Amino acid sequence: MKNVKNRSKKTGLLPGTLIHIGEQKTENTRIRLIDYDETQFKEMEISSIEECSSFKDRPTVTWININGIHDVEVIEKTGQCFNLHPLLLEDILNTDQRPKMEDYDSYVFIVLKMVFNDDDKKEIRTEQVSLILGRNYVISFQEVEGGAFEYIRDRIRNNKGRIRKLGADYLLYSLIDVIIDNYFVVLEKLGEIIDGLEEELIKNTKPGTLSSIHQLKREMIFLRKSVWPLRELIGTLERGESVLIQDSTRIYLRDVYDHTIQVIDSVETFREMLSGMLDIYLSSISNKTNEIMKVLTMIATIFIPLTFIVGLYGMNFKSMPGLESEWGYPVVVTFMVVIVVFMLGYFRKKKWL
Repeated sequence: MKNVKNRSKKTGLLPGTLIHIGEQKTENTRIRLIDYDETQFKEMEISSIEECSSFKDRPTVTWININGIHDVEVIEKTGQCFNLHPLLLEDILNTDQRPKMEDYDSYVFIVLKMVFNDDDKKEIRTEQVSLILGRNYVISFQEVEGGAFEYIRDRIRNNKGRIRKLGADYLLYSLIDVIIDNYFVVLEKLGEIIDGLEEELIKNTKPGTLSSIHQLKREMIFLRKSVWPLRELIGTLERGESVLIQDSTRIYLRDVYDHTIQVIDSVETFREMLSGMLDIYLSSISNKTNEIMKVLTMIATIFIPLTFIVGLYGMNFKSMPGLESEWGYPVVVTFMVVIVVFMLGYFRKKKWL
């Protein structure tokens, strides 16, 4: 998971200069168009953005989805076709944007972060999604062709729910809603990992536990960075005065706002749990070290008087008590054993063993 993209190639260039910043995640740019109303539906894949011009002024709702934003020419032609501001196009090409919303009167521009689990690399992956809401159209820009929006396409194809009965603002809400719902999928997976790690901490701490905790803390920081701005973004959409968003849709945006708060609460809860787990890990390691030092200290304490006796009788004096006695050696050894037994009994009485 890369947190900072390379911005150095834009240094010194004029504002509005179109340069793609980020990883090229698809080979070819793919443009898909869906045009619908309550009675009719049309879906097609087009080769040039200019083909969308004829749909711009239709009374039907048009959804144009562009997969692969590394093709600067396609983005530039999209801006020319729909009269989009150059700074907006620059933000679309910069995949390190903070989630935000900008109202240009005739259209609304939104930047979001879509997150998903990468099971192969066992990490959280992110994709920047840019949305433009016009009077009767929505343009979405994706870095890769993901499956999250396929749910919306199925609802349009099969005329499920209210999506074909309402306008482009409801389509915008549906796209935002499916992005927010994807956060719950990721958090559910993270919750399972954190629960397993917590059990591992209690039962048997392993050397790799610390690195797992740090990796999860980094992912929580990344999720927090992606989801906190959504609260402001959705709130602005809900309370805003844009004529492009109907009052009937604001009710649904309020529900998305509640979901965003739930995601934020879950992220904060997981962050606190990981901080507590890190403290538990450090305490566990410290306790194990103390146990080892206690055992070594008791062994050293037992051998101190024994070493003293052995050292005393190791001196080269001719006249020492017991040197000439037949029972001298057994008496000394017995005395040393008594000392060991006494000290072990004392340690056990003090509950040091």
